[in-house]
Amino acid sequence: MNYILFDGAVRNQLLPFTYTRPVADVRVGILTIREKWEKFLGSTTTTVTEDYLADKFPMVELDHNVLINASFCPSENLVQLITNLKENQAIFYKDEPLAFYSTEDQEIDFDAFEISQYREDDVLRIENTWDIFEKNHEAIQRDFDVLTQGRTSAPIPETVVVFHPERVFIEQGAVLLSCSLNAEQGPIYIGKDAVVMEGALIRGPFALCDHATVKMAAKIYGATTIGPHCKVGGEVANSVMMGYSNKGHDGYLGNSVLGEWCNLGADTNTSNLKNNYAEVRLWNYDSGRFSKTGTQFCGLMMGDHSKCGINTMFNTGTVVGVSANIFGAGYPRNFIPSFTWGGPAGMETYNTNKAFDVAKVVMARRGIDFDTQEEAILNEVFEQSKEWRSF
Repeated sequence: MNYILFDGAVRNQLLPFTYTRPVADVRVGILTIREKWEKFLGSTTTTVTEDYLADKFPMVELDHNVLINASFCPSENLVQLITNLKENQAIFYKDEPLAFYSTEDQEIDFDAFEISQYREDDVLRIENTWDIFEKNHEAIQRDFDVLTQGRTSAPIPETVVVFHPERVFIEQGAVLLSCSLNAEQGPIYIGKDAVVMEGALIRGPFALCDHATVKMAAKIYGATTIGPHCKVGGEVANSVMMGYSNKGHDGYLGNSVLGEWCNLGADTNTSNLKNNYAEVRLWNYDSGRFSKTGTQFCGLMMGDHSKCGINTMFNTGTVVGVSANIFGAGYPRNFIPSFTWGGPAGMETYNTNKAFDVAKVVMARRGIDFDTQEEAILNEVFEQSKEWRSF
């Protein structure tokens, strides 16, 4: 069977992260949503997403296909139902299609389908940006169970202080030096060739993905995910770094999400709680204004390729778009559009040529080319975000 993941109705609610990736490639837990589905299905997947992303994330349609709403994470119950779908059958969650069977070039009319409702209590869905950190505890536990089932962890080094070692899994090639791992509140997963430097204090649930680094004396609270090739130091709590991003120095990052190729300057701090303990509002790209989140704790949402200078202070519930460069004394505004240059003293449009020059250098350091495909995506993001840059 050919499996295709589609963005669904929540794509805009996951901006700025879905400016540069389909919903399926959002990381929550240890794996991206796509990687979770491919583990369960034992099959590769392709994608239905925005047209400008289609070259990088293509859709392959065959004679017989099952399309899956990528905002839902898999479970054993759900995967069993999906793999048993037949022609003109669909699974709905409430009033939204969760998965359906499609033949090549079929015009989908759900009124003509046999619809079954999914009512199990194992639904894990990423509908909003803050779900990425709020549901990260459950996502880490699910991924940990899948990735470690029937496998044996690499030995825990004698110099590591560990609590509940049965909930700690270390992949081959990982290096841990005189650190502390406390898995009392949830599992700890250390990926292939990852490094935990001396003096680091880590509480689960925690995921350090392949080739990522925790620096000396870092303090990390769950539920936190450090994506592939990331570097992290200082104090971090209940946050997700999707990949190739750095928070290499002291400073606090809490209840936050960073995309890929981000960098936080030394002593950058995020506020994750308002002084009056009120509900946090976040920028809503659809409505063009700040909207209620229903959560009391929310820090920074930073899109791909964005950076900030030393001593940057982000207020509670700040949204930073793609390829922004933020610096200067004081608090920048709570919504910083994509391709913005500046800070509290003033902002202007960040010229794409300059932004792309930086991206080329940053990605080359990790052995990855900033190619014409990446450039085309960011050019489209620049055009789509023009309306917000009224400096």
